Amino acid sequence: MHGNRELLALLENGYDKAVADEIRKLIKVLDDNEALAAEFDPVADSYATDPDGPISTPLEKIREIGEKYGINEYSLDLLFIINGLPRMHERFAEKGLPDGVFYETMDDLRCKVLECIECKGVTGIFVPWWYDRFFRATCFGFGRFEYELATYGRETDFRLSCGITVRKGDRFVNIHVPSRGIPLTDEVRLASYRAAYRYFSRFFGGGPVVFGCESWLLFDRHREFLPEGMNILKFMSDFEPVDCRTSESFGDIWRIFGRYASLPFDRLPRDTSLRSAYADWLCSGRKTGVGFGLFAFDGEKIL
Repeated sequence: MHGNRELLALLENGYDKAVADEIRKLIKVLDDNEALAAEFDPVADSYATDPDGPISTPLEKIREIGEKYGINEYSLDLLFIINGLPRMHERFAEKGLPDGVFYETMDDLRCKVLECIECKGVTGIFVPWWYDRFFRATCFGFGRFEYELATYGRETDFRLSCGITVRKGDRFVNIHVPSRGIPLTDEVRLASYRAAYRYFSRFFGGGPVVFGCESWLLFDRHREFLPEGMNILKFMSDFEPVDCRTSESFGDIWRIFGRYASLPFDRLPRDTSLRSAYADWLCSGRKTGVGFGLFAFDGEKIL
């Protein structure tokens, strides 16, 4: 953990000082406890060096180490990920990606730490399994969004309005939306798509790239209850809807209400337009869901 220049750069670029200080305290705990480090380091170094196996294996060992030494699991998971930053950096460079893309991608770490503080009250990471894609350098941040190659798995072909047909087994570029706090404006979205196209077009013969996203953000009934003009609705409009599934429970409620997610619906905060709209919808007994959509992009515009 000593002299981790990637970590220091990340902490100095975008992290709130109080959060950065808490992370440094965690690192010091590990550096100052030889017995803890003797058990932690081999597990973390092994996965950072060879991340081809399931990340669940080292994470289970990390959990056991945390229990033994009385360290919060989420905090130790954060240190596990921080330990891998230098090797992640190397793999990004090996793929010809500049440092700017690496640091833009690793802003995801800041987002996840803030989510953990908000939802769990702990400086750490509560979704460490998500980071296998970054250890392997298969998911990249380009502007507002993160992207990775994926395989279309639906049994039914989907024909986009531009004439491109997506079939089972075809490649597409999957979009992830980290909680960076940056509004999903037209300018921000298109700038991200253009940057991603420049990297991913090589996998599509230099022609149009098919992008896709599966998220609560694409829930098809949003147009019934979200205020007109919201950027979420504009983001939805980028996609041609493939399908949507509803559920009895709203698994993504924490993404909207954070620490208040477990409150009764009638006590949910209504301090933003999104929270107010969702609180009303949930109080009315309506279901929520996740939508999946696709669009084709030619490098400048959505087709």
